[in-house]
Amino acid sequence: QVQLVESGGGLVQAGGSLRLSCAASGSIFRLNTMAWYRQAPGKPRELVAIIGSGGITNYADSVKGRFIISRDNRKITMWLQMNSLKPEDTAVYYCNGRYGSSDYWGQGTQVTVSS
Repeated sequence: QVQLVESGGGLVQAGGSLRLSCAASGSIFRLNTMAWYRQAPGKPRELVAIIGSGGITNYADSVKGRFIISRDNRKITMWLQMNSLKPEDTAVYYCNGRYGSSDYWGQGTQVTVSS
């Protein structure tokens, strides 16, 4: 059994920062693409940032220049540094990882940005 576990969410004022972490556990040794998704109330789940095993990254336009995704392949861990947070960033953030035919998801962590 493989699990991805997010941490680091919470309540922050607009303009503040949070750092989300995603750690893998169980029978897993590597992942290919890893990504952060989020789902805001009344909105579909959307891709926030993605990073390949070689470190190539891409970001949603709404977070470019504010968020940074990174990973450590040795530890099978991923982070999302979130700066200059806005109320519209409020959502449940989900960690995603893929390897072979498997697609793994975390349980989500709530990020709330107050005005």
